[in-house]
Amino acid sequence: MNLTWLSQINLRHCVASTKAKLLCFLLLGVGSYLLLTLIVVFFYQDNTEQMNWVDREAFNNKVIAKYKPYSGLMQTEIIQRLGSPDITEAIKTNADLYQILYYRSNRNNPDGITTADECTALLLKNRQLIAIGPDAVNQFSAVKQYEDR
Repeated sequence: MNLTWLSQINLRHCVASTKAKLLCFLLLGVGSYLLLTLIVVFFYQDNTEQMNWVDREAFNNKVIAKYKPYSGLMQTEIIQRLGSPDITEAIKTNADLYQILYYRSNRNNPDGITTADECTALLLKNRQLIAIGPDAVNQFSAVKQYEDR
């Protein structure tokens, strides 16, 4: 009878030990997954040149939505984050350089040609962001008309 009692104790210990090991492996796996996910989210830089057009439009919209005019955001930071603009135009006045960068944000026609109406405009004055969207287009047009006189 002592032998039966002893084998029951070892069996219980073995089952408890197996459950503990399984729980440890499960927690280790979940922890590793969370750690890798956090590393990718915080340290992986998106490469806009490798994105398909749908992903790039969504990415552009997401990033541009965070931008604020007159926040000190410089052209180099914008291009580093969004990549090269789809369309760009510049004009130099007496003292200032105005540049408008267009980033595709909503495709209208799947014809392979990007037009300004399919983009969000970012207006830079002396390489610093001053306007976004229709306001950027209007301000750039006004500067351009003034310079054409």
